[in-house]
Amino acid sequence: MIDPLVLLAFLPAALALNLTPGADMMFCLGQGLRGGPRAALAADAGIALAVMGHVTLAGLGLGATVAALPWLFDAIRWIGVGYLLWLAATALRGGGAAPEELPAIRPSRAFRQGLVVNLTNPKVILFVLAFLPQFTDPARPVLPQFLALGAVLSLGGLVVNGAVGVFAGGVGRRLAGSAGFNRWLGRISATIFAGLALRLAAMSRA
Repeated sequence: MIDPLVLLAFLPAALALNLTPGADMMFCLGQGLRGGPRAALAADAGIALAVMGHVTLAGLGLGATVAALPWLFDAIRWIGVGYLLWLAATALRGGGAAPEELPAIRPSRAFRQGLVVNLTNPKVILFVLAFLPQFTDPARPVLPQFLALGAVLSLGGLVVNGAVGVFAGGVGRRLAGSAGFNRWLGRISATIFAGLALRLAAMSRA
């Protein structure tokens, strides 16, 4: 479905996007610091699945609905803001606990959090609508092309964000026995999540 030359042009563009620090990378970084490599990889997988969800919705035309209805965009956005602030508060509370009192972050939970955080960012589907059509042929079925290009974008993010999360997870696990480190870890994680919430709150559709 995809012309090889078009795919060749898409690959470096997708890689550049994956390597640019953004909300997904910062979320995997925070999850890696808090829960270790397994939690980071699980969150990364949740984000990758959510990206494919956005791509599918855009390919089906639902992204145009989000773009055309400001209230729907804002509703999704504020749900995401609230969820990120809840994660920030949870990280801050956990940062005050002794190392042996810290609950392990289950990979299943990290996966759900990554999935929800990305799905409640309406800017992703608008980005997909703006970016992917540049590499699609309108004479061919749009949805299969969107899915193929989205898979490349999602796979690249899976590798890059996963690597960042695993690295952060390795550092975090080595220092997890220090109560002082855990206090600062909670503050750093809370700052990351709160920063993502503020970024999402300040977002416009433009």
